[in-house]
Amino acid sequence: MHANSLKSRLLCLAGGAALTVAALVGAQSSAEAKSSLSLGMVLEPPHLDATAGAAAAIDEVVYQNIFQGLTRIGADGSVLPSLAKSWDVSDDGLTYRFHLNTGVVFHDGTPFSAQDVKFSFDRARSEDSVNAQKPLFSAIEEVVVVDPDTVDIKLNTPSGNLTYNLAWGDAIIVSAKSVDTNKTHPVGTGPFKFDRWMKGQEIRVSRFDKYWGDQPKLEQASFRIISDPNAAFAAMISGDLDAFPLFPTPETIVQFQADPRFEVAIGTTEGETILAMNNARGPLKNKLVRQAISHAIDKQALIDGAMFGFGTPIGTHFAPHHPAYTDLTGLYPYDLAKAKELLTEAGYPDGFSATLKLPPPTYARRGGELIASDLKKIGIDLKIIPVEWAQWLSEVYKETNYDFTIVSHVEPMDIGIYGRENYYFNYHSEAFTKLIEQLNVTADDAQRNELLVQAQKLITDDAVNVYLFQLAKSGVWNANVKGLWINAPMPSNDLSQVYWANE
Repeated sequence: MHANSLKSRLLCLAGGAALTVAALVGAQSSAEAKSSLSLGMVLEPPHLDATAGAAAAIDEVVYQNIFQGLTRIGADGSVLPSLAKSWDVSDDGLTYRFHLNTGVVFHDGTPFSAQDVKFSFDRARSEDSVNAQKPLFSAIEEVVVVDPDTVDIKLNTPSGNLTYNLAWGDAIIVSAKSVDTNKTHPVGTGPFKFDRWMKGQEIRVSRFDKYWGDQPKLEQASFRIISDPNAAFAAMISGDLDAFPLFPTPETIVQFQADPRFEVAIGTTEGETILAMNNARGPLKNKLVRQAISHAIDKQALIDGAMFGFGTPIGTHFAPHHPAYTDLTGLYPYDLAKAKELLTEAGYPDGFSATLKLPPPTYARRGGELIASDLKKIGIDLKIIPVEWAQWLSEVYKETNYDFTIVSHVEPMDIGIYGRENYYFNYHSEAFTKLIEQLNVTADDAQRNELLVQAQKLITDDAVNVYLFQLAKSGVWNANVKGLWINAPMPSNDLSQVYWANE
């Protein structure tokens, strides 16, 4: 489907209705002083403790709003100070000394100190830790409180990526006093404090008056859960919502672009969208089968049909905007004859049956139908099973009870997940594990990039998953809302710099 014909058709079909709604809603009053924001999200977080869950929706609410780490990721992807105002590194690279901001308190009034840093990192790397990104802390040997405002992190091996790792949402600092209730009533040090959670509807936060940094301009914000794409469109076009940073109906983007009431921001994400395959299950144990499947999917048709052209084809689990990215999209061109040949060589000339579990996002539900159609052409019959997000996390991610699924991995530079034991792909490669171990102790950028190139080539050659496209960040919001992230270097809706411009 071509973008020009799509645009003209949508404008013709929807233009009249849009004008009618606009006339009914009218322009916002220029005299109205705005200090609140209503923001839409497709997925509801399973809970609100960023240190105890893999769902990106958690960070989309709490990262840099409620919780903070020693460092943070900025809108441009750079590592910036946060609770640590500065840091020093020893000559041997084994000790990082962090100098903390003073006058910081948690939302319940508890003073923040170096002891909280030690508690948080000792908890995250403990044997019974439930942190979804526990490997982030693998290089830490000991956390030492020097004084209330200074903490040393001693490493067992040099880690050139430590300050970046500590900027993840999984590395936020929590208080021992409130940690047990963070899932339902999060208490952090950020510019916004948690107010209430109406399950299935919205999560509300408000400005924290005792915040240690610059006060945000917003007084209140609500994260409204709208999983239905049609409802998301209606909420935005009617003005019921102020913003939808990850807008779920790409086919309507052209309509918002033509409406001066809205700003449309098309940016990049860290979201590698993949057809994940259970490498320990049935025919998918066979590399030849996985390679056949990689040849059988028309990626550009998938991007055009499911995402209306918004997405960049990828050939491996790595973001194209990263300097170490290597273009492997040509390794598995769309080739049904080659796919059938590989299936026959693997012992499945007539194909096989399997399940495809699809979580709620549009890219998964729409993409799944197209992928099932593609694989049908080589004899693979997929039974589509729609699942809710909590069910996906339980059945697919934790229990690995699946054959195929579609998901976007939005964590930054997360290729290391392919070296984890018991990760839901069930992929095991000593060669890959050794690459990641070497990467973890390498600080030189050029050497790191070369190791990352080797890692990309290895998982693509093994066809661990089918690498579909890099998820675009299609954001839509009121044209007077300023400061929202255009790109998504981290799953976050950082509201600290958001404000309403004069209208």
